[in-house]
Parts: sequence; C-alpha cells; structure tokens
Amino acid sequence: MGPGILIKALLQSSFSLMVFGWTQIVMDIQPLVVMFTGEGHLHGFTHTYVGATLLAIFSAFTGKYLSEIGLRILGLAENGSITILWWVSFLSAFVGSVSHVFLDSIMHTDVEPFYPLTLANGFHGLVSIPALHKICMYSGLVGTIIYYVVNYYTSVRDKEYKGRP
Repeated sequence: MGPGILIKALLQSSFSLMVFGWTQIVMDIQPLVVMFTGEGHLHGFTHTYVGATLLAIFSAFTGKYLSEIGLRILGLAENGSITILWWVSFLSAFVGSVSHVFLDSIMHTDVEPFYPLTLANGFHGLVSIPALHKICMYSGLVGTIIYYVVNYYTSVRDKEYKGRP
C-alpha cells in the first residue's frame, strides 16, 4: 500500500486509495485459494499483465461502488455522499493491478508477468526483498507526510479565500 499512498498524495482527488486497496485484495484472491487448497500455480494468471488488466476492469467497476459505500459508512463523505469519478476508479485500479504484478515480479520467482508471450521474469531480484520492503514502507511514509502537508495548506488557503470580501 505504500506506493499507493504516495500516488494518492501526489494526485489527491484524482486517485482513489480505496479502489487501489480493493484491487490489491482482488489480485491476491487466486493465490489465497491456492494456499488453502494446495492446487494450482501460486502466482498464476492473476499475476500476469493480461490477468492484471482483466482484474483492473473488474476492480474499477466493483471498487467504485464499494468505496463510495465504505466512505459513507465511515462518515468520511462530506454531506453524506461522495462520488468517485469513473476515470479515477479505472486509473486507481490499473495502477493497483500493474504495480502489484511488478512488485510481486521482483519478489517471487514463480511470477510470469508477460505470460503468454514469455514465461521469463526479468524483474525477479531487481532489488533485494528487504530493499523492496523498505521502498514500499518509505514511499508510504513520504506519501503520508505529503498528503497531510498538502491538505493542511489547502485548508489554510481555503479559509483565507472564504474570508475575503
């Protein structure tokens, strides 16, 4: 989620962290089933760019509505209503699924990101697993700081603007 938090901080309302997070869950349902059943390829079709594209479409359609409902239940929707624009939902889902495949390609030997074109995974070992974890953690930390700094200055600016005659 760290890279998603950083992207949210940079794009603000043009990116939905909720849809991004939902996409992460959808991406890992297939490996979860394999872990429970012991049947199949752990990081199979869902961890290819073709599979990620299909899951991004599914996640964008379902995540938009689930996120709007979730934000309303959590009381984070102003005036009791929030609308995630379709293009924001699709952008967030595609960023979520593509980044998921890329990061898992670095970490796991069984990911075949370019299947069916090739079974090769040129990303594996690009950086060490501890370094990858640090990249994700620090991107989330930096993203959190940026997000709150931007929101603070935006709220200050909005208060000053409302005070003008």
